[in-house]
Formats: sequence, C-alpha cells, structure tokens
Amino acid sequence: MELKLESIGIVKSPVIEGVDNNWGEVKSEIIVDSEFAAGLKGLEEFSHAIIVYFMHKSSFCIETDLQRRPQGRDDMPIEGIFSQRAKHRPNPIGITSVQIVSVQDNILRVKGLDAIDGTPVLDIKPYYPVYDMKQEAKTPEWVDVLMKNYF
Repeated sequence: MELKLESIGIVKSPVIEGVDNNWGEVKSEIIVDSEFAAGLKGLEEFSHAIIVYFMHKSSFCIETDLQRRPQGRDDMPIEGIFSQRAKHRPNPIGITSVQIVSVQDNILRVKGLDAIDGTPVLDIKPYYPVYDMKQEAKTPEWVDVLMKNYF
C-alpha cells in the first residue's frame, strides 16, 4: 500500500546531530508552514502537545536494527525494534510529548523535543491526559535504566 505524507513544518533546534541523552531542557521551535498557521489557534491554552515527526536522518537495516540493544548499550538486553523507541526503524516516525513554551503566528516554541534541526514535522496534537496518560501502564526494568538521563 502506498502512503503519502507531507510535512506541515520543520523543527528549528540547537541540536544538529542525534544524541541519546539530555533532551529535557532543549528548547526548539516548530516553524509551521504558513498555509497551516491558523491551525495553531487554541494550542496556547494547552501545557503540552504531542509532536509527530519524520526522522529524516535515520536509516534501517533489517539485519542490524530489527533486534538490537537499546542505544547500542552493553548493559541493555537485545530487544526487537517494536519494543524500543529507537530512531532506526522500518518507518522513521517519531513522537514526543513536549511542553508548550509559546505560540506566536506560525511558530510553536516547545521544550523537550528530541528531534534535530531540520526535522520535518508531520502533525501536532494537543496532549489530552484522558488519551495520553495511562495510570496502569508498565514497562520492563531496562526502560527505567535507559531513560534515566534522556530527558
């Protein structure tokens, strides 16, 4: 099946190469294409949003990326790609919940977006706790170790 997606904007970030830690304090701008700028109306009333983006500098090799150690770390177990949030995936689509700093014209300023400068943005969704936060969610222990310094 052929799918067609087009970006609605682009990330402007001080981070130009992917890293595995310390994204929590990164402040970025999402420059929304002018034709979609009116779609930001009302987003300033939310504290957080979910950014969906295309990891344009990622690649995927089925032999090395289908099962791997998260972040390539020796202290991590070998896991399948669909149990990880790794950037090297069959379809390099990223999602991150971010704090909204401000909305002005066609610029959404956010904090905590783990996308590098120039990343195409596919969608912006408001964070709804009723949808996006699950009280009974569980993860394996290795996730807590992996994410210790990520944000």
